[in-house]
Amino acid sequence: MTANKKSRTIDEQIALLKTRGLTIKDEQKTAFYLSSISYYRLKGYWWDMQTDFINHKFATGSNFDEVIARYHFDCHLRLILFSAIEFIEITLRTKMIYHLSQAYGGLWYLNETLFADKEKHKANISNLQDEFARSGEIFAKAFREKHPSEKPKNEMWESSVKPDAWLIFEVTTFGALSKIYKNLDHVLPEKSIIAKEFGLNLHSELSSWLEAITYLRNIVAHHSRVWSKNMAKRPTLPKNPRNQWLQNSLTPVQEKKPFLLITSMLYLCNAINPNHEIKNKLLTLFKNNPSIPIYKMGFLNNWQNEALWK
Repeated sequence: MTANKKSRTIDEQIALLKTRGLTIKDEQKTAFYLSSISYYRLKGYWWDMQTDFINHKFATGSNFDEVIARYHFDCHLRLILFSAIEFIEITLRTKMIYHLSQAYGGLWYLNETLFADKEKHKANISNLQDEFARSGEIFAKAFREKHPSEKPKNEMWESSVKPDAWLIFEVTTFGALSKIYKNLDHVLPEKSIIAKEFGLNLHSELSSWLEAITYLRNIVAHHSRVWSKNMAKRPTLPKNPRNQWLQNSLTPVQEKKPFLLITSMLYLCNAINPNHEIKNKLLTLFKNNPSIPIYKMGFLNNWQNEALWK
């Protein structure tokens, strides 16, 4: 089979960018970047610099150095966001284990009467068991050795002894936690308690936020672009939030951009621990990169004057 387009050498890639109007001050430096960061990965950072998206012509003054500055900014941003996701994930896991185990015992996750959709519950349990069976954590290995199963790893344990929630939930993913929380019966008081401890009045809001954060986590984990990206999963806007939220409304375009999701994560971090370092790290990143137009990420005019961001 023949390729749709001919593969271009690094020199040909540079020549193409120059003919399209991108200023390249140092071709040797540009060649270095293109040899370690693919052309199409960088394309997401120069896309908005174009005035003609059919012929890919760049606006006057567009330069490759700015593309690389955006790329490096995005790399640092993803690291900070991953720290925020970790903070939220560990807290969610802890609260689910504690509140539900206190109310319904350590094997609450196996009790289908606690869940709204029985089929989704079965799928979630299967996923939990798969992850626990694969886990290399010392406590997971010790449990499997003490309570061996005669069935394959991806099936229910043959042993009558099942791992308690504080064991099995420690090796599950953020995505699985989000799905299990969402599928909890809506009348369970613990579901609302967890939402309130995250600063939200409605468990449906927390479910929406967790889904959006899971989506972002997958982007970050695969080192994909956050910069100026339209978010396929977006958190619902909170109604009567318990803590400080945005005072100014977002446009429909801004709601699609990372700002809303980043602000939602900041809100959750504030609820978990007001003394967290995520906000300061973000503000320092923005301060150290004044040339980066963060409005392209959906940041409001005067966003820095919002109490939540101060």
